[in-house]
Amino acid sequence: MIHKQVLVPQRVRRPPTTGWSWIDRRFLRERAPRLSHEAIVLYFFLAAVSDKDGLSFYGDAVIAVRLRMTEAAVVQARDELVTEDLVAYRAPLVQVLSLSRPVLERCGGGLVHFGEMLRSLAGAPPDTDSRRSR
Repeated sequence: MIHKQVLVPQRVRRPPTTGWSWIDRRFLRERAPRLSHEAIVLYFFLAAVSDKDGLSFYGDAVIAVRLRMTEAAVVQARDELVTEDLVAYRAPLVQVLSLSRPVLERCGGGLVHFGEMLRSLAGAPPDTDSRRSR
């Protein structure tokens, strides 16, 4: 096992005192593998510049310059993010959306949370509270 040790203690990252920016780790595991390079870069950019509600209003031309992409590539990448339900777009606003909870489909057509599926495989009783909240 690797022992973690801070390499440069005076440069440890802290949450920003102003602004808002973070990326859900599930993005890299669950969503990024299905996206183009441009869409991943745009997602990171939008997450970095958005406010606490995930909103930003950078124009396509400014984004293209900042990311060294063509405007057409920005539009295509944004459309890809919209299709994958990662952002919502209504000019001039883009909202980075929270990642949906992982769900699996049951044979009967209903949906089941991944945790519930694991509990059923382990022989544990289903979580009735999570069913009511859906």
